[in-house]
Amino acid sequence: MMRALKTWWERRRAKRQLVADDARDLIERDERTAYYVAQRLAARARFRGDGTGFMHWASVAAEVARVSPIAEMDMRTVQAIVDEESARSI
Repeated sequence: MMRALKTWWERRRAKRQLVADDARDLIERDERTAYYVAQRLAARARFRGDGTGFMHWASVAAEVARVSPIAEMDMRTVQAIVDEESARSI
């Protein structure tokens, strides 16, 4: 039981580190638009049917929102991004 718990914890920590690394990378590229880029990647994954990718990029968007004081986060813009990606997937 302890080994399974340790394995789960290590996987969880590795996933959180990957999310933090991807968020930091997007912020370094362009901090103002990092949230939108992560939302676009999440939408693309969603419309491709990639649930794991969707969860990852949604988590990256949340991490960008958490750590960046200047990232833009307008919900109308996010909805426009989702609409664009939805139209692309048809």
